[in-house]
Amino acid sequence: MPVKLKHLRLVRNHQELAALPAGKLMINTINAHSYNVAQRDERFAEALQAGMLVPDGASIVKACRWLNAEFQPTERIAGWDLFQFEMGRIGEGSTVMFVGSSPAVLQKIEERMGQEYPTLKIATYSPPYKPSFDAEENQQIIDAINQTQPDLLWIGMTAPKQEKWVWDNWTQLDVYCHVGAIGAVFDFYAGTAKRAPLWWQRHSLEWLYRLLIEPRRMWRRYLVGNTKFLYYILKEKLSKHN
Repeated sequence: MPVKLKHLRLVRNHQELAALPAGKLMINTINAHSYNVAQRDERFAEALQAGMLVPDGASIVKACRWLNAEFQPTERIAGWDLFQFEMGRIGEGSTVMFVGSSPAVLQKIEERMGQEYPTLKIATYSPPYKPSFDAEENQQIIDAINQTQPDLLWIGMTAPKQEKWVWDNWTQLDVYCHVGAIGAVFDFYAGTAKRAPLWWQRHSLEWLYRLLIEPRRMWRRYLVGNTKFLYYILKEKLSKHN
């Protein structure tokens, strides 16, 4: 069943982000692209609605207002903002684990973490780079997480794979912490990908910056995707079954 934005349980602002309960909690982000994907990917739609959702996009904030949604966010909270917020409140001596990406990216993350968060213990795991894992590979990821027992767990396998993986394996993850799916943030923090300058971020044009930097890879996502997003939102607005 397609996701309906007006019924999604969204974190409205940073104050609500601070009020999220401690313990095992799945936190995902949603933007126009992931909303589009969720219209045709039932497992992804289910995964998005299984935990807390952060509005990573001005289009989501505006669409919720137009749809008179149950949970109307007042500000955008990017995946990077979620990452910075959670890292800022974790206690000294805690263990933070990064699962996903390549060994080279994870090494850069460890190096920067060591400089910026010297009191934290950092653990990493790089799963095979493939569309899906076989049973043995999947169990190895789960075992690595459970043996580490992190106080904060970040998953970076790109959407929608990362969200579906967390949800599919949720009951097997023996952790008591927040679990955030933040794909692109791994590369931003490692410095292997550049985030849009602050001016573009403040004016909700980060998507345009990425399109200009990587037009061949991003044109379909943004030019075609944004049109699809408007279509789906209009369809939801006019739907008689809300």
